[in-house]
Amino acid sequence: MKALENEVVKLVPINNEHIDGIYKAAQFPEIWEHLSVTLLDLESVVQYVEDGIKKREAKTDYPLVIIDAKTNEVIGSTSYMDISMAHKRLEIGSTWLTPAYWRSNINTNCKFLLLQYGFEELGLNRIQIKTGHENSRSQKAIERLGAVKEGILRNHMIRKEGTIRHTVMYSIMSEEWPEMKKRFVAELL
Repeated sequence: MKALENEVVKLVPINNEHIDGIYKAAQFPEIWEHLSVTLLDLESVVQYVEDGIKKREAKTDYPLVIIDAKTNEVIGSTSYMDISMAHKRLEIGSTWLTPAYWRSNINTNCKFLLLQYGFEELGLNRIQIKTGHENSRSQKAIERLGAVKEGILRNHMIRKEGTIRHTVMYSIMSEEWPEMKKRFVAELL
């Protein structure tokens, strides 16, 4: 997969050259409250990048760094996950941004590029997005995209601190994409 980009954001396959940029962008504890990793030290970032490369090579996930197209700085990460080309589906997840970009147009642009590539280049039937039941900020962002809430998977995961997470599941189907794309294009940038 090539880099995905527009005038606002670039999504580039994660590599060792991104370690310093990820480390710098990740130094805010509030990022990690709802995520399964915490990247506050260099060792964790190195492991995160190495794991991402291994997952890409195994073709189970495809981690990308998020780069601000104006500054060319790493500002976060996102992934294609749970990839099943046999079933023409995958998940967009593990998305995080450095707080300076929260409530900006960056996440919307990232999701547009990922959805467009998934439906138009990969020929997917379904793209899902999930989040924790307590992460209302993420739920609102997913709903603003136009994804359909399918339900809640109860006792679905155990968080890094040992508590139980219920997972709120959303999806977008290929037949919904053309109308959704029109709305994205009208709102982007």
